[in-house]
Amino acid sequence: MELIDFLAYLLVITQLMMLVAGIGFLISGLDDLFIDIVFVLRSLYRKSFLLSRFQKIGEQRLNEVPEKPMAVMIPAWDESAVIGSMLRHTLRTMRYTDFTIFVGVYPNDLATIQEVDSVCAESSRVKKIVTSHPGPTNKADCLNHIFRGIVDVEQQNGLRHEIFVMQDCEDVIHPFSYKLFNYLIPRKDMVQIPVEGLHSGWHKLTAGHYLDEFAQSHYKDMVVREALGGGLPAAGVGAAFSRRALEALAAQRMAEPFSTQSLTEDYEFGFRLHELKLKQAFVRFSLPRTIVMNGRTITRSEVLSVREYFPDHPMASIRQKSRWVLGIALQGWASIGWRGGLATRYMLFRDRKAIFTNLLNMVGYLIVVVTLCILTLETLAPDSVQFPSIVESGSLLWFLLIINLVLFTERIAMRAFCVLQVHGPLQALLSFPRMIWGNFINFFASCRALWLYGRHLLVGDRLHWDKTHHRYPDSQSLTGFTRRIGDVLLDQKLITAAQLAQALDRQQTDKKPLGELLTDMGFVNRQQISAALMVR
Repeated sequence: MELIDFLAYLLVITQLMMLVAGIGFLISGLDDLFIDIVFVLRSLYRKSFLLSRFQKIGEQRLNEVPEKPMAVMIPAWDESAVIGSMLRHTLRTMRYTDFTIFVGVYPNDLATIQEVDSVCAESSRVKKIVTSHPGPTNKADCLNHIFRGIVDVEQQNGLRHEIFVMQDCEDVIHPFSYKLFNYLIPRKDMVQIPVEGLHSGWHKLTAGHYLDEFAQSHYKDMVVREALGGGLPAAGVGAAFSRRALEALAAQRMAEPFSTQSLTEDYEFGFRLHELKLKQAFVRFSLPRTIVMNGRTITRSEVLSVREYFPDHPMASIRQKSRWVLGIALQGWASIGWRGGLATRYMLFRDRKAIFTNLLNMVGYLIVVVTLCILTLETLAPDSVQFPSIVESGSLLWFLLIINLVLFTERIAMRAFCVLQVHGPLQALLSFPRMIWGNFINFFASCRALWLYGRHLLVGDRLHWDKTHHRYPDSQSLTGFTRRIGDVLLDQKLITAAQLAQALDRQQTDKKPLGELLTDMGFVNRQQISAALMVR
């Protein structure tokens, strides 16, 4: 076959791929556009008619609700590098007193056990639950062991936890998030707060694309999902449940609330709660906080969220995302099916379309490469090589591409808007190149998920907990998540903003710690400073 003939066939194949990919992108784009329209209309309605009618909930309202006993569940396999730091930081900063952290570990993971034991020796709020068999298995199995361990502790000590919270070993948790759970439960049976990525540097595209995806999902998509009533999937971290919810699901599975047949037990957990008609809520809650900066008193809002570092290496990201695709799109399809009302089925479609759009994105990139090659060849050899236009102006394919271009532009703009609201202008500008990079990661993750699931169906290979290695912020990075002593004293109304500003001015020349200066100036005593340091 001559080169000209080959290119002619390639042109026909490219046009066919354009048509198939164009139809797929059109369906997906219209779906995303619908979600965006609902989000905009809902936001305008709330701003115009609802927000003005309700008083803003502040710290005082959260503190007025009596604390209910809370059990925090953390599954841990090979987490010795982060679990100690995470537990100590949470114990030190959490503005909640009646909680106990139950860490599930495996008998063959001695390094993690040693770290957990060291924290248990420091605080009675941390309990170790050892699974009955070596690991790794999957998170659901570990969580089921933790749940049974909590029940055993309750029976032995006459306790009864009313709230159960799911966290991971790498989570940086807002100090007031448990107050929010306490405020909403048991009126709600599931409360999910946003998950936000920690910044790893502008040049780290892999970690950065997680920031963008979670900003879009937890600023916009989850809000619309709740409004449409299709059921909320739990994110696995920053998710709290009423006792009624866990006992209802445990009763369905022989005292095991979490499905060990799924690699994304949190996703399936949310849908099962929806089927039982238990109340779910995604809450993006901002807490006003007064601080003094450069001698000025300002009030800013802090979103009660869970923050963490996401993988910054492509292969680690592909492994993690292939587990998500496996659990949500493939195992979820098999176990949940398409049952439920129209809204639920629509949300199932949105969750499962990703495995197809991830593959279609690569078809789109391939079309671009082939088109550029043909145009380059025509430019370099205009006399010997001439092809008809790949897309004729005014044709059906031409209109299809124009519509998809408009939808793609809108999708880029909406993602940038969401990232802007959560992470600021620089990250919003970076969201477009990171979207392209993320498409490659999602493509390979989908291919890996299909390969693993195919082997599982054909030869029975077990789908196991595909470990993601985590890291936790160092002490310097965590200063942004630890309340300053002056802010605590302001919140407790032990000092005024003017007194704090006066002490800060004096600190410019007298390099003493702020707490010591406030004591010297007679604004507080040493006991009040010690108490404030304990609750930061």
